[in-house]
Amino acid sequence: MNFSHTFVICAYKESPYLEECIKSLQAQTLKSQVIMVTSTPCEFLDEISRRYQIPLIVNPGPGGIVEDWNFGYHQVKTPYLTLAHQDDLYYEGYTEHFCQGVQRARKKALIFFSDYVEIRQGQVVKENKLLKIKRLMLLPLRPKIFSSNRFIRRRILSFGSPICCPSVGYARENLPETIFSRGFISNQDWEAWERLSKLKGDFLYDPEALVAHRIHEASTTTEIISEHGRSKEDAIMYRKFWPKWIANLLVRAYAKGQDSNQL
Repeated sequence: MNFSHTFVICAYKESPYLEECIKSLQAQTLKSQVIMVTSTPCEFLDEISRRYQIPLIVNPGPGGIVEDWNFGYHQVKTPYLTLAHQDDLYYEGYTEHFCQGVQRARKKALIFFSDYVEIRQGQVVKENKLLKIKRLMLLPLRPKIFSSNRFIRRRILSFGSPICCPSVGYARENLPETIFSRGFISNQDWEAWERLSKLKGDFLYDPEALVAHRIHEASTTTEIISEHGRSKEDAIMYRKFWPKWIANLLVRAYAKGQDSNQL
């Protein structure tokens, strides 16, 4: 199979973890192209780009997570891509598992995603309450027979988003030109999965932890939660699946789970 894949690193300012992320991408057992995009150009990123010989493309438009992710997505020419989060690590088998996932698609691949672990205060956390809940939610997608079942994946998403965003690989040719919607600052990934879940094709879930997601005080998710900027978007998402009164109950329950992103 001709599996041509690109990692797009969405870089923001001077992340102390960026080099670790780059090294993990370049250490993949199945090699990919690697590019970097940013809306915050600086000498730090220029130097990193030169050192690791990674093309750095500056977003000339407005910045922000959604804009940067969409801009990075649009720079790719290969059929498959992953938007790599600059603070996270990708285990060496990630790209190989992505390729294997595409090969086992029952219909056509839409997205691939895997289990993950967390990095908290420099320590790898393989299991906690949040990770257990997400793994439980994704159990129905383990059997290959259900990867293309739209009803099942929408039922899963109706209770929250257990999909690890940094782990998501995209089959670009089977997806819309633009993935993420403007107007979201915390649930842009959940909103995207909700729209993609309506399409015919496969959500390919790999239960092996292929990504280490870093939780730290400067992360965008932690910042948004600390500013209580998420509950409004949670309500918008739940109302895509449930009557308003049920959605309000789920928002309150979901808010308690946000504590897992606090240090």
